[in-house]
Amino acid sequence: MIDEHGWLDDCRRLPSPNYDQRPDFLRTSPHLLVIHNISLPPGQFGGGHIEAFFRNELSVSEHPFFSEIAQLKVSAHALIDRDGLVTQFVSFRDRAWHAGASVYAGIERCNDFSIGIELEGTDIDPYTDEQYIALVDLTRLLMKTYPEITTSKIVGHCDVAPGRKTDPGMSFDWYRYLTSLLI
Repeated sequence: MIDEHGWLDDCRRLPSPNYDQRPDFLRTSPHLLVIHNISLPPGQFGGGHIEAFFRNELSVSEHPFFSEIAQLKVSAHALIDRDGLVTQFVSFRDRAWHAGASVYAGIERCNDFSIGIELEGTDIDPYTDEQYIALVDLTRLLMKTYPEITTSKIVGHCDVAPGRKTDPGMSFDWYRYLTSLLI
């Protein structure tokens, strides 16, 4: 369940400081779901680096790449790791900083009206069965809680930031994901 404050009941919570409130008229009604991928360091899984990054706790001494991104202030509402574990960083009622410069249906600033879900992965590595199961379960719950999110309002980061972003990439099985939502 999602409580009245926009937090999942059954998941790990690691609140991020990288969020703010949605515009008043959109405060409780996100109507777009954006699917992302992330791996830190690039192409490597595990290690807690994504969680540290979303909380501004990334140690630049742990990998040379981290010094390139440590100053960035980003977050997602939730992350699904390779084992299907869901971690929530920002209330679904608040604006996470996940999409950056973006546009959907002619409307800019997708963070204002969307929920961002990160999958631990890359554009080219297959996602795990556990990730698809967790993503489908979470999506169904989001669609029930926020009925304006429908299957036609689920997109990849690549769709709202074309030319700038490619995730969730060619390895993401959109058919499997979307048909699983209908079962």
